[in-house]
Amino acid sequence: MNPVPNILSLKKVPRHVAVIMDGNGRWAKERGLPRIEGHKEGAQSVRALLRAAKKANIEYLTVYAFSTENWKRPPQEIKGLMQLLVDSLNAYEQELHDNRIRLRVMGQFDRLPPPVRKRLQKTIDATAHYAGHTFIVALSYGARTEIAEAARQIAEKAKAGELDPATIDERTVAEHLYLPDVPDPELMIRTSGELRLSNFMLWQLSYAEFHIADTYWPDFREEQFFQALEAFSARDRRYGATKETEGANHG
Repeated sequence: MNPVPNILSLKKVPRHVAVIMDGNGRWAKERGLPRIEGHKEGAQSVRALLRAAKKANIEYLTVYAFSTENWKRPPQEIKGLMQLLVDSLNAYEQELHDNRIRLRVMGQFDRLPPPVRKRLQKTIDATAHYAGHTFIVALSYGARTEIAEAARQIAEKAKAGELDPATIDERTVAEHLYLPDVPDPELMIRTSGELRLSNFMLWQLSYAEFHIADTYWPDFREEQFFQALEAFSARDRRYGATKETEGANHG
């Protein structure tokens, strides 16, 4: 096993890390277990990641927990995932308080079952005053839906005369996304070796660095996370500029 990189040795850490948690079902299948067992073990990886992100002083951590496409899964699996979400909140909310971490949700909140919405809102409200670290869970989330909803809101404002179409620019669109006050992720991690974005934060990830881990999500813990941070720290981020001009454009 490789040693966990020393956080203090990193030249830089991202302010915001986004994670596509992939491989729960395959992890369970390889062990002859029901899919929900993979999701349960994956919840332990989320807990480990939260601790590691706090240790690395990362301000924002976003995890892709349930996509708009996931509603097509068997009803029993969806029910199990929703119950696991509630169980996880019951078990780990105190840890959010102990570490002063704010919980936020990104996605079609109203589409979630009422008991799940109620339990989520309780924790969202209880942690809203924490400012240093934010944990964002993407639930019933799809980037195309997010962008389409933003476009509809902008069109409605233009139609009502509240917005001049000639002034619409990238900032206008960004201001109408689900969490417009959250900075774009600088690092996106995907597990299980898959190379797709899977309809995740298509707008916000435009300039993010990608790190693909071969590990299934239930086996992704502090060691793998710090390896991703180490890889990010070694990269030269220029945002399309040359080495000579990058300081002028992003200093």
